[in-house]
Amino acid sequence: MFGILKPYPSPLISGRGIDLDFPMLAGCLALLGLGLVMITSASSEVAAVQSGNPLYHMFRHLVYVFLGLVACGATMMVPIATWQRMGFTMLLGAFGLLVLVLVPGIGREVNGSMRWIGFSFFNVQPSEIAKVFVVIYLAGYLVRRQTEVRETWMGFFKPFIVLLPMAALLLMEPDFGATVVMMGAAAAMLFLGGVGLFRFSLMVVLAVVAVFVLVQAQPYRMARLITFTDPWSDQFGSGYQLTQALIAFGRGEWLGVGLGNSVQKQFYLPEAHTDFVFSVLAEELGVVGSLLTIALFVFVTVRALYIGLWAEKAKQFFAAYVAFGLAFLWIGQFLINIGVNVGLLPTKGLTLPFLSYGGSSLVICCACVGLLLRIEWESRTHLGSEEHEFSESDFAEETSHGR
Repeated sequence: MFGILKPYPSPLISGRGIDLDFPMLAGCLALLGLGLVMITSASSEVAAVQSGNPLYHMFRHLVYVFLGLVACGATMMVPIATWQRMGFTMLLGAFGLLVLVLVPGIGREVNGSMRWIGFSFFNVQPSEIAKVFVVIYLAGYLVRRQTEVRETWMGFFKPFIVLLPMAALLLMEPDFGATVVMMGAAAAMLFLGGVGLFRFSLMVVLAVVAVFVLVQAQPYRMARLITFTDPWSDQFGSGYQLTQALIAFGRGEWLGVGLGNSVQKQFYLPEAHTDFVFSVLAEELGVVGSLLTIALFVFVTVRALYIGLWAEKAKQFFAAYVAFGLAFLWIGQFLINIGVNVGLLPTKGLTLPFLSYGGSSLVICCACVGLLLRIEWESRTHLGSEEHEFSESDFAEETSHGR
């Protein structure tokens, strides 16, 4: 198999052997390892009752980790120019998946939301795929229409012809969190693409108005907003999840109660191994463990932004926009999930990248890591243009990272 791929060098197969951005890879692997440990701990009680095996979720998560690593490796094999050519096709695929998930009999309903397409032993969450595909498409648009985006209103508004229908499909699931993350990443990419401050400020104002209208449109969203400001007023009703998460933080204190010793995971805190895994982490590892985890997230996201900056300096603008977009997707999910866990934001079902239990989220995160590693490698070796023909002779001599 590797012999077939040999004429097409990649970070995994080149004249220098494995040629990866090891700081980025190490940070992501550390998060994956920490996620596996915390999911094993947070899910043990629930798994023991539901399946009779306390390690049930751990074994499933290991399968997802393996699939994620395969996805990461496969993504690194694909030249960035190929992703750029496939941008529109991927956008159509994203729309198709978001429509399919709403079709009865295909989409699977969980807790009142149609967010998954069910297969025999796993579920696919189309919103996770759609967010990445939108980033890739929008990066291509910013490269093709760079002058138009920077100088005209039409160039600024055209992306929303695509983004708004996709946001509408996400809201029909409903998946308000994914909508906010996708639109936030798109807005950040447009700003970095050169949109003027006035037009960007107008977009922010319109986004705030849209969020206000959407919150007002659904009573359950308004209830969540009111509850989050004072969860103790209804701690056994709408505020139950948040109050239990806050109790977990309080019990953790500085150094935590010890790995595996969480009380809140014992059916007090719902979704302890998915949306609220950070609360269990805080209870077991304390403030110190929580801050170290946050520092690891900051390192990975900042490294992704630097990869985008390096690609931009190498005149590989599509790759740069993709790296920026992926970084902002992670930052958005991270801020929302942590904000919900600590009570700074209304309760919202959004996974924590690399840490939360969830097959689609984990596999897509790993694929994004592969894409970032490919971008870093192409920008460093200056082989990221469609005009350059890859061959092994390009890698005959050893070069240093320089980073």
